[in-house]
Amino acid sequence: MTQEDENTITDDDRDSLHTLALSILPLENQALKRARLIKNSRLDSVVEFFTDGETGSGQLTVEDLINEFNWNAHRPPQDLLIMRKLGGLSSYDVFSLRLSLRELGINVDNQEHLKLSPTMSKQLSSYMTDFTRPLIMQMYGDEDMSLQNFDDVLRLFRDPNIKEARRKLQIMADKLQLKMEEIPLFMEDYGDIFLSLSYYRRCLDDLEPKITGFLDSIGDLRDNFHYKNDQNLMQTINLLESTINERMAAITGRFENFERGTKHMWDNISAARFRKIEQLIKSYHTTIGGVLCALTVKMDAWVKLFPNRSSGGPGRRAEFILSEMKQGLDNIQEIEDSAPMLSGLD
Repeated sequence: MTQEDENTITDDDRDSLHTLALSILPLENQALKRARLIKNSRLDSVVEFFTDGETGSGQLTVEDLINEFNWNAHRPPQDLLIMRKLGGLSSYDVFSLRLSLRELGINVDNQEHLKLSPTMSKQLSSYMTDFTRPLIMQMYGDEDMSLQNFDDVLRLFRDPNIKEARRKLQIMADKLQLKMEEIPLFMEDYGDIFLSLSYYRRCLDDLEPKITGFLDSIGDLRDNFHYKNDQNLMQTINLLESTINERMAAITGRFENFERGTKHMWDNISAARFRKIEQLIKSYHTTIGGVLCALTVKMDAWVKLFPNRSSGGPGRRAEFILSEMKQGLDNIQEIEDSAPMLSGLD
C-alpha cells in the first residue's frame, strides 16, 4: 500500500456506518483504491472519487466503473467482482464488515483498519461501563475500587506489581474455567463484543433527536393547507413514519434484550457461556448495523438540507420526501426480515 492510499483511511471512515475506504481492500486499480464506497440518500452503494464543499461529490455506480475503466463486462476483472459484492452490503461499519468480508472471501490488507479509531473507542468508555462493571464486581468485588473500567482491567497485564496482578488474574481464570494464558484473548474478545454494542448504542442515541425532528417536520406537512390533500405525499409520509417507528422499536428492543441478558451473564459465568453470548450478539451485527446505517443516511440527508423546522419551505420538503426519502425504504424492511430469530441470553 502506498502512502497516498494510507492517507485515504480517516478516522471518520473507520467510525462511520456508511463509508468504506477502498484502500484497505485487495484492489488492483489505484484510482479505485483512492476512492470510497458510500451509501447515498437513496441507500444505493456508490463509489465516491472526490468530495468537496464547493464542487460537491463525484460519484459513480458500481456498474458505471465498467465504462470508467474500460473493463470487459463479459469477462469482469477481480476488482469489479469485489465491488459488486461490496455494493450489496447494508452497512460499512467495522463490526458488520468483519463478518461480511469473511463471508464474501475478501481479505483486508491490515486488520487494524477494521477497528474503531482510538478517538471513538475513548468516547465510548461511558457506554462500556455498563458492560464492564459487572465483570469487575464478579471477579474482584469491592476489594479494589481502583478497578473502575475496562481499561483498568487491561492495565493488570502491565501492572508492575506482578504478584498482585497474577493473583487477580488467577481469580478471573478460575471463575471462567480458563488457563491463565487464555485470559488475554478472552479479555480482548470480551472488550470487542461489548465495544460493538456500545458503538451501536451511541449511533442510536445520535439518531434519535434527528428522527424526532424529522417526524415533527412531516407532521407539519400533514397539517399544511396546500399538501394535506395530496394523496401520494400523505401515503409516502405515512409509510416513512411507520417504517421509522417500527424499525426504531425493533432495534431498541434488541438492545434491551442484550443489556438484560448480559447483566445476568455473570450469575453463572464460564468461557463457554460467554462464547454463546458473543456469537448471538455477532449474529445481529449486520442487522443492527444495516438498519442504523439506513436510518442515519436518511436522517443526515434530511438534516443537511433542512437543518431546522422552518428551513426549506413545505414545497421543497414535500419534493425531497417524494424524490429521496421514499427511495430505498424496502431495503430497510429487507434488512429486518433477514435478522435471525432473537433467542434469550439467559
